[in-house]
Amino acid sequence: MTRVLLADDHAAVRAGLRMLLESANGEGAEDIVVVGEAADGVEAVALARELRPDVVVMDIRMPRKDGIAAAAELRGVADVLVLTSYSDDANVFDALRAGASGFLLKDADAATLVEAVRTVARGDGLISPAVTRGLIAEFGRSRPAYAPISVDDAGLAGLTPREREVLALIGEGLSNADIGAALGMAEATVKSHVTRVLAKLGLSSRVQAAIFAREQGR
Repeated sequence: MTRVLLADDHAAVRAGLRMLLESANGEGAEDIVVVGEAADGVEAVALARELRPDVVVMDIRMPRKDGIAAAAELRGVADVLVLTSYSDDANVFDALRAGASGFLLKDADAATLVEAVRTVARGDGLISPAVTRGLIAEFGRSRPAYAPISVDDAGLAGLTPREREVLALIGEGLSNADIGAALGMAEATVKSHVTRVLAKLGLSSRVQAAIFAREQGR
């Protein structure tokens, strides 16, 4: 069961997201349950630490603490799927650098939202298809707020050749399944490699790893 926390300062938006997820439950999404709602970033961090959801679906612009700062505080607590109303919202760059696992546009339909939650929950990064290629291409050369990504130098030196291959393919935006196909490995094996790469580098999400890989390739 994937446990989800919703964080948005607009009650109507939270209600809409809950409705999309709960109505989808009758159509094959019984694996997702909404465990709580937060009205701002401070509440989102507190509830995430209390409820331990698998995924926090969170807006960027919220009072008291925005989604970027909240995502940074939730490293190691829960994966964060950031929502934005604008595909060119510059704050998305900072959110992903801060450790969010991906972002989705708020106009996504129920099926897209459900699949996004599942994708993030299983450890894959996700970026809205409307802006995927352009956003990934910009990671390594734009917005200085959280750049460059800082990693554990000893961990970087300790990556095996296979782990370096996996890191490079993460930087190209490939999913675990795609990496497995490219390297001739089972998806579960790829997931284990990704977990080790993140642990060795001291990173909290594969999106951070993708940014780092692209920065290294400049």
